[in-house]
Amino acid sequence: MWNWITDNIGTILICLVLIAIVTAIIISMVKKKKAGKSMVCSCGNCKTCPMGGSCHNK
Repeated sequence: MWNWITDNIGTILICLVLIAIVTAIIISMVKKKKAGKSMVCSCGNCKTCPMGGSCHNK
């Protein structure tokens, strides 16, 4: 068991880092959704955005 872990420690660490990044992105998306912010619009200036009229509910 320990031999397998030591042989694959690089792969295990990379997988853990990727899982942490994906988890952080999902948590950020959920927080934005709960705050009522749009998932599409992140520029903050909807006047110049091509999706400005459709991403926010009026």
